[in-house]
Amino acid sequence: MNRIGPIIIVEGPKNSKVPFSRSLFIDCQEKVLIDSGADPNALREIEREYGVELIVNTHYHPDHTTYNHRFPNAAKWINPIEFRTSRTIKGVAQVYGIYQEWGPDGAEQWEKSIPAEWVKNLEEISDFYEYEKIYNFGGIKVQFLHTPGHTKGLSCPYFPDLGVVYAGDYDMTSFGPWYNGTDGDIEEFIRSGNQLLTVDADTFITGHQKGIFTKQEFKQAMGNYLSIIDKRDELIEKHVRQGMNFDELTSVGIFYPKHALAKPYFKMWERIGVRKHLERLGLTVPETGVKIFTK
Repeated sequence: MNRIGPIIIVEGPKNSKVPFSRSLFIDCQEKVLIDSGADPNALREIEREYGVELIVNTHYHPDHTTYNHRFPNAAKWINPIEFRTSRTIKGVAQVYGIYQEWGPDGAEQWEKSIPAEWVKNLEEISDFYEYEKIYNFGGIKVQFLHTPGHTKGLSCPYFPDLGVVYAGDYDMTSFGPWYNGTDGDIEEFIRSGNQLLTVDADTFITGHQKGIFTKQEFKQAMGNYLSIIDKRDELIEKHVRQGMNFDELTSVGIFYPKHALAKPYFKMWERIGVRKHLERLGLTVPETGVKIFTK
């Protein structure tokens, strides 16, 4: 575990690759954990050595709320938008894209397949924090910047006195920006990515894989990262000009490798992502309207 002043960076398995994420533990009087997707053994060590009184989730995705349930005595907060929309499995089905792509029957089937821990992780969230307000946790100031795009409510915690930002799922991975839930938005993602570059910070910590960046490194990486959106536009437009319909377009692998599209989740998000790019480009292609059910 790396440390930056009072911030302990808790890694997830496989360099915090999805379905895990990095967590930040604030070693202060109030014992605050930001996101709970790190290695469970490392989180257990944090709990044993320091104790955890408050878990703050940047957003509702399961890789960032993974182990909320392992801290039954800790209070749990999330951003105000997702406090209203995403603390129930039915709510998640709406914003994740499940209801829209699989229809009511598919969503019901999906709800029955969800692990009980996931439900508990969300249902135990009992309060929300306010965007942009500066919180003082045992003398450590934290501001939760509203950075929508990945999800509608996503926040990036900023430590102004330490010059540190937890950039979360603006993660600079080669996969590129993910806005493939129905609550994601391409233009908001771009604006939020550029907003992060204006923050007065020297250190940026991503939620997955890449890790710690200096400001200059983060600025360069952000340019490359956001350019993937334009490359997706170009590829989709090329295929449309060649006469592909929607089903063909969502089978070539714009976002996910072609072989991965056999998995229902990836196929669902591929369809949603392609649809968003088509709208952005002002293009229309034939679409069957058939719901893709999970198995």
